[in-house]
Amino acid sequence: MIERIWSGRSPLWLLLWPLSLLYGAITWLIRLSFQRGWRNSWHAPRPVIVVGNLTAGGNGKTPVVIWLVQALQQRGLRPGVVSRGYGGKAEHYPLLVTAQTATGQAGDEPVLIAQRTQVPVAVAPKRCQAVEALLAAHDLDVIITDDGLQHYALQRDREIVVVDGVRRFGNGWWLPAGPMRERASRLQSVNAVIVNGGIAQDGEIAMSLQPGLAINVLSGETASLQQLPPIVAMAGIGHPPRFFSTLQQQSVKPVAEIAFADHHAYSEEELSRLTQQGQCLLMTEKDAVKCRAFARANWWYLPVDAQLTGAPLAALLDDITHLCTAARDARSR
Repeated sequence: MIERIWSGRSPLWLLLWPLSLLYGAITWLIRLSFQRGWRNSWHAPRPVIVVGNLTAGGNGKTPVVIWLVQALQQRGLRPGVVSRGYGGKAEHYPLLVTAQTATGQAGDEPVLIAQRTQVPVAVAPKRCQAVEALLAAHDLDVIITDDGLQHYALQRDREIVVVDGVRRFGNGWWLPAGPMRERASRLQSVNAVIVNGGIAQDGEIAMSLQPGLAINVLSGETASLQQLPPIVAMAGIGHPPRFFSTLQQQSVKPVAEIAFADHHAYSEEELSRLTQQGQCLLMTEKDAVKCRAFARANWWYLPVDAQLTGAPLAALLDDITHLCTAARDARSR
């Protein structure tokens, strides 16, 4: 239903329109208050790169964070990542993510990023605190924030926005009548726009998600999708149809497709009921990090990697590299 409302296919968005005007007014005032200095913002002692989005729902932001971390590492830089940690509740903040950190504490995305990249990751509702904790524990060149485009209490040096290339901006209205956290005109002030799927427009960076081999959640064994027994596919991400579409593109036809809410907290009993004898359960990597402690032998996940192309890509990486090396050189003087 919400997809129909946000896409404009359902007239129910008109009933929510007054609330959208209120949401838009509040977000505009918040941003203005930081721009005018009515509220304090903090400038980190290292360059800060925000990877965020303008819409609610999954746009592929976390794969972009992982890609950016790896791209900067290849250029000799030392990145760290901070996150709000949605879906997690720690006893104290800021929280430095370790190999023992549970998703119930840090949230699924920070744990996934830490496991995939092996770079320092910190979580805190106030991202400034997460940045301070990272820099107190590690010698880093750059901080990448997973989400946080609208978190203006933390100043940023560069902004990257990830857009769903198929859904784009729906009906264009603010939440709750539409999917927008900020209006599309905000793109005019960011440093790069990455478009996940669909067709990238002039000046945008095209992105696709490329799946790898399936990995067994319990044993770590790998196999092609075609080698797996009949598949029950499940996804608890911002936009589950993207995962199911990925399987279709790989000529895989699951016997069932089951969608959960983003950041859903799974239980062994809940997931064990989804498959029958001779079937396997195939999930996203984001789901798998929440299931390892109670995984069963027939549970698998499909990792994906962001593949980026387009003329602005090299300029973006060169710009961030120059920013970081200049800041490092200034510190060494």
